[in-house]
Amino acid sequence: MKITDVVTHQLSVDVDEPFTSSRGWYYKTKGACLVEIRTDAGITGWGDCYGPAAVNKTIVDSLLKPSVVGRDPFDVEVIWEALYNKVKDYGLTGMTISAISGVDIALWDIIGKDCGKPVHKLLGGCFRDTVQAYATGLYFRDFDRIVEEAVEEAQGYVADGFGAIKMKIGLGDPRGDIARVAAVREAIGDDVLLMVDANHCFTVPQAINIGRELEKLGVHWFEEPISPEDIDGYVEVSRALDMAVAGGENEFTRYSFRHLIERRAMDVIQPDVCAAGGLTECKKIAAMAQAHWVELVPHAWGTAVGMAATLHFLASLPDCPPCLKPIPPLLEYEQTFNPFRDALAGAPLAHDRGVVKIPTGPGLGIEIDRSVIDRYRVA
Repeated sequence: MKITDVVTHQLSVDVDEPFTSSRGWYYKTKGACLVEIRTDAGITGWGDCYGPAAVNKTIVDSLLKPSVVGRDPFDVEVIWEALYNKVKDYGLTGMTISAISGVDIALWDIIGKDCGKPVHKLLGGCFRDTVQAYATGLYFRDFDRIVEEAVEEAQGYVADGFGAIKMKIGLGDPRGDIARVAAVREAIGDDVLLMVDANHCFTVPQAINIGRELEKLGVHWFEEPISPEDIDGYVEVSRALDMAVAGGENEFTRYSFRHLIERRAMDVIQPDVCAAGGLTECKKIAAMAQAHWVELVPHAWGTAVGMAATLHFLASLPDCPPCLKPIPPLLEYEQTFNPFRDALAGAPLAHDRGVVKIPTGPGLGIEIDRSVIDRYRVA
């Protein structure tokens, strides 16, 4: 079997309601870049690239495609190394690795379909057939009801069956952040896991100070408290706080994660399979994390293709640590308007009372509805 073509699909949809984190507003659109790899056997694989869709499309079309066409998709590691070595002379950035991630995921989809096996079987087997999802939401929308809207949204997720919620902080007012988190904690009770995500908006002293207040509220983890470039700062924050510090969605490949893991800069690392190098690379990152007993909970934000790839990755991860009553890694289930996830697959990867089933069909285990691609395609 040989690869005959690599086609990218840039998608865009209008945001139904503007929202923001500490990093800035989503006012108008959300985008996605899908990678479709075709073969002479009539098998098609699908991948998903994290980040600005137009940039990913350009990288795949102009830089990666010429090195992929004509190859055997089963040479997935060989292709990954060829693409990585092709781009690293020009300065490795997140965008180039995100583009490689989309290609890599599509190759695994092809391999699984040809073998008649779900991808998680090819990654070593299935440790679990369902995963517990946590709802990512509670962005900032109405600043006149900043606390009330967070409480109402959180209560809605609990009513939907979610046992874990992640909310945004970083208002520029630490007391306002703490008051908002405290109100949510009171509304959902102590039995629901509550995580916070600052999107790296604090300095080290600020993160430590607010972190100590968050600990009193029983926050499960403090995500991206400071800038991802500041590994020394992460070490300092992690050592100063008793609760877990999480991060890593802005890191790419085993080489970047090696420094975080070896230094134990974070308690929870969060590689994204659509950004950090695809399934091929994320399995290597996971092996390093397991060797150092560092928890791994992947970041997930994208299409049904990316969600399916994340689910297969999660299914293939052993419990860390193994124990009598294991605590499996969680699935991030983002809550903003996302037809690329909810409508793209023929059978949506929906949660049932906060639980999502691992796909069992060949490859990624989803069927792509091309009419959805046509509906949201950027001309």
